[in-house]
Amino acid sequence: MRVVEVTAYGGPEVLNMARRPEPEAGDVPGRVRVRLKAAGVAVADMRIRAGYYADELEPLRPPFVLGTDFAGRLLDPAPSPAGTLPAGTRVAGFVPWFTERTGEGTYAEVIRVDPDWLAPISDDIDFTQAASVPLAAVTAQQGLGVLGLAAGSTLLVTGASGVVGRFAVQFASAAGLEVVAVAHEGDESELKLLGAKHCVTRGEPVHVLAQVLAAVPGRVDGAFDGALVGAPILAAVKDNGVLVALAKDRTPAPERGIRVETVFGRPDPAELAAIFKMVADRELITRVADVMPLEEVAEAHRRAEAGRRPGRIILMI
Repeated sequence: MRVVEVTAYGGPEVLNMARRPEPEAGDVPGRVRVRLKAAGVAVADMRIRAGYYADELEPLRPPFVLGTDFAGRLLDPAPSPAGTLPAGTRVAGFVPWFTERTGEGTYAEVIRVDPDWLAPISDDIDFTQAASVPLAAVTAQQGLGVLGLAAGSTLLVTGASGVVGRFAVQFASAAGLEVVAVAHEGDESELKLLGAKHCVTRGEPVHVLAQVLAAVPGRVDGAFDGALVGAPILAAVKDNGVLVALAKDRTPAPERGIRVETVFGRPDPAELAAIFKMVADRELITRVADVMPLEEVAEAHRRAEAGRRPGRIILMI
């Protein structure tokens, strides 16, 4: 089968097409096979490829296969909270790549997954749309759970124009939070439609802070740091507030009684099923930036790293 291997740590040029044997039914106990139709390109993929986590990943070294989000069809029956899913079921989900550290990602034609990493998707969701959702939406939802803010609280969302940030804005608004979204210029109208009450333009932290304090003079109750701003964003949070970061290396040290947490999305089949239902019912809006063939993965990474690509880039397989 076709896969994309990271042959060394570095830029997009280290991504190369390769051939590997296709997994066989039952070759890994407890895992089922999915024949992929689409896979998402995530920020974590690019950070891993660039070598930011090389020391943490030891003894895993290149060559390995990247990729977290996936959508496709089951090749084997899979247990689920609602009963056994038969082979052929349309499914989507994500591989907890960094936790597993096996080097088996979703940039491949067939993958082996734990049934808890996926959920069925309806015919109302196409595969490209489904592959843009799982990791980002689960991370946003679980991050808001860790924040634990009561309805009516103020929440600052950095990176609100990004994939995770857009979901965080929507979930936070639905939970009754007053959202201050830090976004690219020009995205304000869309983010307000998604639930943001205030929008400030991204830029240097000092300028962002000034805009946030103008919108919420007493500082915000909590922050969801989707843009990995790190320590500078703490200045916008009240004493004894809370901040959630999405990367360990960009999680600031606590100060002024502020609780600081790092969140990594954990697969949960019931949570995934509920999220996909929201997408099918148009209660949760996702966006696909580009759809590209697997063979153009290096260009997909270049586009993603260039920024200002609104939505997830999807690889068709």
